[in-house]
Amino acid sequence: MIDGKKIDEFMQNVANALPAGLLDMKQDVEDNVRSAMTGAFAKLDLVTREEFDVQSQVLLRTREKLEALEKLVADLEGKTE
Repeated sequence: MIDGKKIDEFMQNVANALPAGLLDMKQDVEDNVRSAMTGAFAKLDLVTREEFDVQSQVLLRTREKLEALEKLVADLEGKTE
């Protein structure tokens, strides 16, 4: 679904932005934000880049087959007239 590395990078940026007084609560903040982000992403019904690329290739092959079939039908219709 969502790359855990990206969430970890984001969490590191959030932790780095915390004021010095909140550093003691750093782990709690990280856990809460990570949990909220993971839940929000799960609700969005997102796909990975890999899944997207695979489906794009399937769509491309399907289009190519459809165009070939359309040409074949047009050729066959032309011969019968």
